[in-house]
Amino acid sequence: MSTNPFLSSDFTIRWSDHTPEHIEPAITTAIADGQVAIDAIANLPLEEATYANTFLALEKATESLSYAWSKVSHLQSVEDSPPLRDAQNKMLPQVSAFFARIPLNPELWKRLKTVAESTEAENLTGIHRRYLDETVADFREAGADLPEDDRQRLEEIQSELAKLTQTYSENVLDSTNAWDVMVEDESRLAGIPQHAQDAARQAAAGKGKGTDEKPTWRFTLHHPSMEPVMVYAEDESLRKDIWTAAAAIGSTEEHNNRPLVPQILALRDEKAKLLGKTHFADQVLARRMAGTGDRALEFVRDLQGKSQDMFNREIESLEQFKADQTGQPVKRLKPWEVAFWSEKQRRALHDFDDEVLRPYLPMHCVIDGLFNLCGRVFGLVIKEQEVGPDYVWHKEVKFYTIHDEAGRHLGSFYADWHPRASKRGGAWMGYLKTGDAHPDRPRDPHLGYITGNLTPPLNDRPALLTHREAETIFHEFGHLLHHLLGEVEIKSLNGVNVAWDFVELPSQIMENWCWERESLDLFARHFETGEPIPEDIFQKMTAARNFGSATKITRQLQFGKMDLLMHTETPDYVAIGADKLEAKITEATADMMVPTEPPVRPIVYRFGHLFSDATGYAAGYYSYLWAEVLEADAFGRFKAEGIFNRQTGREFVDGILSRGNSADPAELFRTFRGRDPDPEALLRRSGLLPIS
Repeated sequence: MSTNPFLSSDFTIRWSDHTPEHIEPAITTAIADGQVAIDAIANLPLEEATYANTFLALEKATESLSYAWSKVSHLQSVEDSPPLRDAQNKMLPQVSAFFARIPLNPELWKRLKTVAESTEAENLTGIHRRYLDETVADFREAGADLPEDDRQRLEEIQSELAKLTQTYSENVLDSTNAWDVMVEDESRLAGIPQHAQDAARQAAAGKGKGTDEKPTWRFTLHHPSMEPVMVYAEDESLRKDIWTAAAAIGSTEEHNNRPLVPQILALRDEKAKLLGKTHFADQVLARRMAGTGDRALEFVRDLQGKSQDMFNREIESLEQFKADQTGQPVKRLKPWEVAFWSEKQRRALHDFDDEVLRPYLPMHCVIDGLFNLCGRVFGLVIKEQEVGPDYVWHKEVKFYTIHDEAGRHLGSFYADWHPRASKRGGAWMGYLKTGDAHPDRPRDPHLGYITGNLTPPLNDRPALLTHREAETIFHEFGHLLHHLLGEVEIKSLNGVNVAWDFVELPSQIMENWCWERESLDLFARHFETGEPIPEDIFQKMTAARNFGSATKITRQLQFGKMDLLMHTETPDYVAIGADKLEAKITEATADMMVPTEPPVRPIVYRFGHLFSDATGYAAGYYSYLWAEVLEADAFGRFKAEGIFNRQTGREFVDGILSRGNSADPAELFRTFRGRDPDPEALLRRSGLLPIS
């Protein structure tokens, strides 16, 4: 057994041993071992090729490398450092090239095709037939049938994309961390909630700034620090400073993604054309629910058409509201005013301030209530496990196990919820291990993690969350359940390895339980008194739920349209040059953007979903709303049968969460819902259509 920690296959990971100097030897060894396994398949005599020694052997061939590299990538996301980044960047081209070569290996492909066309393949059923078909489709989409010159170019493109997107991601992180503002005049804090002021003062103290006699407050571009200022600060200049800095993320001189985006787009377009597709969107979406870039655009435009009038009315109403409040003429808002005046209007209309919920959403109660709910609905037993400091990557990380009602260990996971400079922004779920299946006993447990950048604890108070942050925990936990509850024998088809426009269904459906009175009472408890949310606050909260819903939906549609246009009309966006790219995006999506003066800049240079990975959400950002349509309809069954209905929960586990990519996602949805999805379910829930 290897002594290199990155090559250890142990379920219990000693993270303190995973230091940068081990990365190069580990990954070099894992690539070499993987190549030996691939060569063994590729060199089989054709007459000896079987499903077991080709397809199933291929499934195992890269397991060690995938696990080792997943740990490297994970650490770079949560505990970045110059030595770690250097080690990862040194090995990234080799890892990318190795995986790109697999479907372009002509001898390997010859053996797979031989088996796929055999009588043995004709007799395969169930998950094994699905795996064979999916693998053949993967190889064809990756260029297995291309001539040698084109296959070689595809390898080069994948390697170049890996390097460019990694640099893009680093630029976003570094430019986010590079900016802060120190406030010494307390009057500039007017309107900012006290918890945010206290956190800013603590942040300044952490940088050696301020004293008891002369305090200083530090604000950064991390969401928990920035959002309270943009929503509540009466000081317009402070909001403007933060907005200006946030808008410049990824496009500053030191951390500049401007030249990278056209390069990434051009390489993706070249890849698609090599593979015989009109553009990258068609290449990416061929086996997703949308099927083509045109159908995804049709979905976006259809939703836009149904929400456009309401969106325009919401903008007009907001501009009129500001004019009424200030005595000024009706005119366009400044971009740093939109969130501020939206919140004032919402409070005026509904007498509701999100901040009133914070005391009722201490993080430990939210998490305990989530686990309680999962017990009631899905029959799960979730418990925190004490582990030593060597077994987490940061002191704030917690470790949990999930068992079913019969006591079977389904999986374990890490949770890492608070921001720090070494951690990338946003919230996400990932997995480290997929448990082996066994013919004579239950599968081995899975291992995953959830991470976020949520409000941290302050002094002697627990972390008090916004309602949106509570939804984020539920959302990421839905992704995690999709992995940990997977019962798919073929690992590459387990859990979240599904069509990208289906993957958000299990996560987004979980957010619904953050809006129901019965489920809120499980976790929304005042951190000092233990009392639930008072009924009058709950009524105001639900009444305000759909405030600005058309604006929120249209914002997501604008991101989705921008993404699809860049990946369907790529030559136009590349030819125009980096300096004019933002203007072209603005022109193409102007009717979907909140009109401001000066105009809002597109987020193209800080849009990690699209450009921090060789593929990621590229040509697939629409999938958030696509899946929201699915989950709005799917949750309708829970609403009808009971939000704690154990039988409904069992069928959701059996029909969706445990099935991974073992069947077509449309089939899985029909099995649970009893019909195809209702395309208007989301619009009704959002208040844009009447409830029938």
